[in-house]
Amino acid sequence: MISAAKEATTRIPIVFLSGEDPARLGLVASLAQPGGNMTGINFFNRELGSKQLGLLRELVPSAKRIAVLVNPTEARVTETTLRELEPAARVNGLQIQIVHASTSREIDAAFAAFARERPDALFVAADPFFNSRRLQLSLLAMRYGVPAIYSGREYAEVGSLITYGSDITDAYRRVGGYVGRILKGAKPEDMPVVQADKLELIVNAQSARALGLAVPQSLLVAADEVIE
Repeated sequence: MISAAKEATTRIPIVFLSGEDPARLGLVASLAQPGGNMTGINFFNRELGSKQLGLLRELVPSAKRIAVLVNPTEARVTETTLRELEPAARVNGLQIQIVHASTSREIDAAFAAFARERPDALFVAADPFFNSRRLQLSLLAMRYGVPAIYSGREYAEVGSLITYGSDITDAYRRVGGYVGRILKGAKPEDMPVVQADKLELIVNAQSARALGLAVPQSLLVAADEVIE
């Protein structure tokens, strides 16, 4: 969508919110000097795989085999996710199993396979489609008893076990600030892309209890919010 907006106009100011490096996507010349008519906020959800895997291992210390759910239609997201996870898994002695899903039916099929193959835990890649299916993912993870980690608080709010990622509310607030500056006359080309570095860890204690998991005190203390 952001790329389509870039192609549509080179004159109208555009403020974006991107989960990927906008310079690598070709949206701006660089983060410090965007040039052109675009600037915005870059938040980190797809470069946190190593940390998320560590949190999942802390919550499920006996885990050896981790299923990783990715959307094959989002090649860049999948590439970023695996680039982070594969070396981290090797360091921690974990085996990862890549599972593809790009439709609601394929998500159902993936969890049906989990019932047979019994992975120790599940890592759900940060992906817009998965976000739109977060209730389905949460319900299936609970139904099949699979501890899973996700990228944003909105997952935990519908019952998912644990999430770690950018504080999206803070990122949107920053977008609003940039829009306000442009309306007052600032030019996107002079406004560096801001990297939203405020991250949050959310633990759903109710879901942990339903899964028979004892949340370590270290996670409870580190969590920005514990949902009871």
